[in-house]
Amino acid sequence: MLLLLAALGAAVVGGQRQSPPGSCSFETHTCGYSSDPDYSPWSLHSEGHFVAVEPEVGQADSVEARGARGVLLSPLLELDEWNCLRMVYQVSVEGSLDVYLRSEGQSYDRPLWSSKTPSESWLISSVDLGNTTLPFRVVIDGVAGSAEGSSVSLFEIHISSGYCLECSFEQSHLCGYSNQWNANVNWYVGGGVVQLLDNELRPDHDPDHSTGHFMYVDSIHANTFQEVAKLLSPMTTAPMSGCLSFQYQRSEAGGNLFSVYMRDRLGQYQELWKATPENQALGEWQSVQVDLKAPYSVQVVFEVAFNSPRGGRVAVDDVSYSPQFCNADTEPTFDPSLGSCDFEDGLCAYTQGHGAPWRRISVKPNIFKNGDHTTGKGSFLLAHYPLVLRFGYVSRLEGPLLPANTKFCLRFYFSLRGFNQSEQALSVHLQHGSVQEKIWTQGEKSRAIWIQGDVSFTTSSPSKVLFVSACRSLWDCSSVALDDITLDLGHCELGTGLLSVPAQCDFELGFCGYTQDKHTDDANWHRRRGPTPTSYTGPRGDHTSGLGYYVHLEASPMLPGQSARIRSPSLRGSRGPRGPQCLLFYYHMYGSGTGQLRVHVDEGGDMRTVWKQEGERGLGWLRAQVQYSSDRQHQIVFEATRGSSVRSDIAIDDIRLESVPCPAVEDLDVTGGSSNEIE
Repeated sequence: MLLLLAALGAAVVGGQRQSPPGSCSFETHTCGYSSDPDYSPWSLHSEGHFVAVEPEVGQADSVEARGARGVLLSPLLELDEWNCLRMVYQVSVEGSLDVYLRSEGQSYDRPLWSSKTPSESWLISSVDLGNTTLPFRVVIDGVAGSAEGSSVSLFEIHISSGYCLECSFEQSHLCGYSNQWNANVNWYVGGGVVQLLDNELRPDHDPDHSTGHFMYVDSIHANTFQEVAKLLSPMTTAPMSGCLSFQYQRSEAGGNLFSVYMRDRLGQYQELWKATPENQALGEWQSVQVDLKAPYSVQVVFEVAFNSPRGGRVAVDDVSYSPQFCNADTEPTFDPSLGSCDFEDGLCAYTQGHGAPWRRISVKPNIFKNGDHTTGKGSFLLAHYPLVLRFGYVSRLEGPLLPANTKFCLRFYFSLRGFNQSEQALSVHLQHGSVQEKIWTQGEKSRAIWIQGDVSFTTSSPSKVLFVSACRSLWDCSSVALDDITLDLGHCELGTGLLSVPAQCDFELGFCGYTQDKHTDDANWHRRRGPTPTSYTGPRGDHTSGLGYYVHLEASPMLPGQSARIRSPSLRGSRGPRGPQCLLFYYHMYGSGTGQLRVHVDEGGDMRTVWKQEGERGLGWLRAQVQYSSDRQHQIVFEATRGSSVRSDIAIDDIRLESVPCPAVEDLDVTGGSSNEIE
């Protein structure tokens, strides 16, 4: 992709100029930005007007370089309105660059943007900061690799009020807009003091800026049918629904097709607007307003297709955005939470379809059956309950009505017990009126554990999601459990690659910065998928998806009373109005000789225990929530101790940290009972 950085150097010529708070061109100083002393420094290169992190030189007798990590902190900022942060940066040879938001009173930084892709030139990133009422700092974390020539550099940081989609194309960085290169037709900067000769385009549409700039594309070099030029906005980094406005002009009504699209991270397009020949004043600037619903990251794409070299020219200027829809009658963005349910307080917006009902049931934690997926102690739905089993019937669960022409991601958890576990045991359909379309069928043998299912679909008309469980014969019947349905806008794959938050981990890609406490431990925590090696202890699968990873203490090579610790990355103390914070995680303690699991907060060697559990807790995963406060730098430490026998495996999964107090819940005393509650 060709980035339009024309006249980039002009942006920093003429001495350090007055900039908005948090902005800096690094000409002679760093504008209040400072290096975290716990890491390598960002060095100011005055001759090149940038700051950089470079590999550290090794010992005097060695020429080998070591990778370096530098953390750059902005001055404290107070910005009440929506703002856009833009960086001109470069990752050379090997390294990474991450941007975080550090709000006052929070013990961890919120990730905003990340890149691990090296380049041979300066690049631009654009990050929507959104509305915030708390003072904050921008945290820029650069890691330079050890390979020769590695470095991470910042040329300019610019924070301005407004949205990153907005642009008048007057700045040299062009607001991060970029041209998707085509050998024959491309977008260029037009206008300015020196007008292009014979361009048939009027100057900047604002009469007060007749020498201003705009973007234009020309057909003169088009030599094949349907030559396409694309101008891409920066990718949004926050949900945005409102009115997108822009100005455009065309020199020819025919010979070109001008359209505006929305493009997600998977490269899927959705048309927003298309120019038509009717009522167009050729060669005049015209205003367009179009409703934009972008609940996930998207780019706005201005696309022109030419049929011949006589297709004329198209220009675009003054792209703006408002959080209010253009048309007062526009339906608000659909709230996908209406299609989500954990069945703790009923069926939510779901209803029983015709046929045998789904039964809402809770299984008290015990050594014979799994509890629900949500907490291990709550409720879920069950079809074909053994006490009322009949052959040759269907159970249906209907979701709420979904709007047309919308992309959705449906996720849920299911668990099957029984004989054949055929395709009819559980399937998902999309119902349009009286027509049903099957969109998902279970193909994974459940092994009596909770497994995640997901499906992406697009509604062409108002539709309902339908969960169907069929029991045709004795051999087809299974106990079919359903829990934790979540509905989101967009494709399911759009959720992958989310930026990580310190101390939060599902262990799918590794330990997320958690480290073994090797100096004082008798053993290590092990990352594993599937059952643990010793029978009658440990989980059968992870909590996240049933087929993924968790970490556990393998008791068989240890002696009774020996323990292992695993530590989170370092966390800051939390001060200010938010008060205590909440640690959530899932634990598994099954086995006749199960020992003890404890959670500590380590404040620089001052260790205090904030949660503990001992003995066998049941066959399934249980949720724990721990409210704690710390106003100092600290780590969260999980410590597992082996019990009396080798059947003492202990596991944890899906650790999450929230900067708010824990919700008040009744803690169910886990006993060895096996009674169930059926609704």
